Amino acid sequence: MTLLTPEQFAAAQKANFETLFGLTTKAFEGVEKLVELNLQVVKSTLAESQENAQRALSVKDAQELLALQASLAQPVAEKALSYGRHVYEIVSATQGEFSRVAEAQFEEQNRKVQSLVENVAKNAPAGSETAVAVMKSAITAANTTYETVHKAAKQAVEIAESNFNAAATAASKAASQAAAQASRSAKKAV
Repeated sequence: MTLLTPEQFAAAQKANFETLFGLTTKAFEGVEKLVELNLQVVKSTLAESQENAQRALSVKDAQELLALQASLAQPVAEKALSYGRHVYEIVSATQGEFSRVAEAQFEEQNRKVQSLVENVAKNAPAGSETAVAVMKSAITAANTTYETVHKAAKQAVEIAESNFNAAATAASKAASQAAAQASRSAKKAV
């Protein structure tokens, strides 16, 4: 009994290549977004550095320099957090696309295997019901395991995202507090 005809094999290969090229395209789109983000960051950092250097050179005394430094601390921290969020969003979106494709591939393969088992069961000789039942049980167990692992992975991603957001919020608050403290210290020095 032949499982795949040459036409089915060719169609499967074509579908696999389409999936591969689709994922490759998504990966490159993610890389392009990261490169674009990094270029924007470099451009804005250079412009801000030039502006801050000019402001520092126009400072007349130490108190004014301290006030300038205090005013620059929070925006830098906020920009670093924003950059981290953007990178996370890009990576998360790309990973999400890969996960969707993997899920679709798994579901399609699962349907094919179940169809094959049903076909084998229909054409099996008398007395092979036990073997067919064992195959169906193994497939059910594998599907249950996959679903359990998939749910655990989703929960892990949700927890990581929640932790990332909590850390970003805490870092933002810490940066605000540090900037406020530096500003108070600069005013006291005056």
